[in-house]
Amino acid sequence: MQQAKFKKDYFGGALIAAIGLSTIYAATGYHIGSLSQMGPGYFPAAVGVLMVITGLLIALAARGDDKAAVVADDDESGHHGHPTSLPDARAAICIILSIVAFIVFGHYGGLIPATFAITFISGFGDRTNNFKQVFVLSVLMCVVAAVIFEWALQLQLPLFQWGG
Repeated sequence: MQQAKFKKDYFGGALIAAIGLSTIYAATGYHIGSLSQMGPGYFPAAVGVLMVITGLLIALAARGDDKAAVVADDDESGHHGHPTSLPDARAAICIILSIVAFIVFGHYGGLIPATFAITFISGFGDRTNNFKQVFVLSVLMCVVAAVIFEWALQLQLPLFQWGG
């Protein structure tokens, strides 16, 4: 069991780091600029660096897992993760639907409806969330999006709009 968890975390971290490296490589094709004068390649390069660091930390943390922690994650029946052998598709479906909703609401409704939709729908991917928690999180994310994109960054993205 520990060997399987090690491989999953190790290869997952390596995959994240590899995607980060490819993102950094792709960003070098654009002008990166500086912190005060960011170019179009600055943000992808910064995200790529963060992905590489995160991937390496995940892969390194996989080596430090002890057997007691892995056994504690198992349930009484000896299964790890989901109680059945089938993967739980709820999270994947919610994420995909939330991205589609963000695109549609972003085009026809603006930033606030799109942010609410992506947060609200994807929040139900976790079975432990209830309606109230997801609703409050969605409203808070709308406030954060408005503060960051409208006030701080002053992007020309309408908060609300009617039609496309």
